[in-house]
Amino acid sequence: MKNILVTNDDGVLAPGLLALAQEMRKLGKVTVLAPDRNWSGSGHVKTLDRALRVREFHLEDGSQAFGSDGAPSDCVALATLGYFKEKFDLVVSGINVGANLGHDVTYSGTVTAAMEAVIAGLPGVAVSLEVPEGYVGPIDFEASALAASIAVRNVLQHGLPVDTLLNVNVPFLKQNEIQGFRMTRQGLRVYHSRLDERVDPRGRPYYWIGGEAPTGVPESGTDVGALSDGFVSVTPLQLDLTAYRALSDVNTWDWHETVLSEASLLKASAYMADK
Repeated sequence: MKNILVTNDDGVLAPGLLALAQEMRKLGKVTVLAPDRNWSGSGHVKTLDRALRVREFHLEDGSQAFGSDGAPSDCVALATLGYFKEKFDLVVSGINVGANLGHDVTYSGTVTAAMEAVIAGLPGVAVSLEVPEGYVGPIDFEASALAASIAVRNVLQHGLPVDTLLNVNVPFLKQNEIQGFRMTRQGLRVYHSRLDERVDPRGRPYYWIGGEAPTGVPESGTDVGALSDGFVSVTPLQLDLTAYRALSDVNTWDWHETVLSEASLLKASAYMADK
C-alpha cells in the first residue's frame, strides 16, 4: 500500500484538503500535515529562526490530521525529515481555492509544498481549482478531487523524472462539463498589483500590496489556455531554473577583463586609503 502525504496552503481544516484526503484514501494510506492557518501566497519557505510546533486536529469527517505553525513547505520538511516514523511514497498538495498558473507557481504555497517534496526525493503533485474572483457560496471539489486522483494514479504507475513535479489546475466546471486533460507549459499571468499607503492612528505609514486579481493570456498550449477551453491543465515543472537559452549569450560577455579591472581599482583605492 502506498503511503501518501497530503498538505495544502489554505489550512488544515480547509474543505479542499478534506476532499483531497478522502480521494487519496482510495489509493493508499493517507497522512495529513498542513499549516494550522492560511498560508496562501507564502512561496517557498524554510523556517530556520524559530521552533516549529505541531498539534493534532480532526477533519470534518472525524479523521486524524496534524497542523503546524510553519509554512506548507515546512510541513513537508517536517514530515519527510522524521516527524512521522515512516517513509512516504508521494506528496499531494491542495486542493487550492484558486488556480496557480504561470508565474503564480513562485508565490504559491500549494506548488512550493510539492517542490519541497521533490527536494526530499519524492514525487510531488500540486492541485488547484480555478474559483472565480468574488465567488460566494459552497465550492464543489468533486471534479478537482477526481482530477487529482487521475494525476496521482499516473504518477504512481509511471513515476516522474528526477527534480520534477506536476502542477494540476482544474477549471471551475461540473465534472461532466470538463473537456478532458491537456499537458501544458506555463502561460503568461498578468498581474494588476498596486501599493496602498495609509497612516495609522499614531501617524505612522503602513502599506498594503493589493490590486485586482491577476488575469492571463489564453494562448494555446499553456495552462491558462487549457483552463479557458474547459480542460484540466497538467504542467510538469522542474526545480532547475537555469535559463539555458541565455547561458550561451551571457558566456560571451567580457567577464575576465572587467573583473580584473575592477579588482585593480579596488586594490589601488585600498592602497591610497592606507597612505
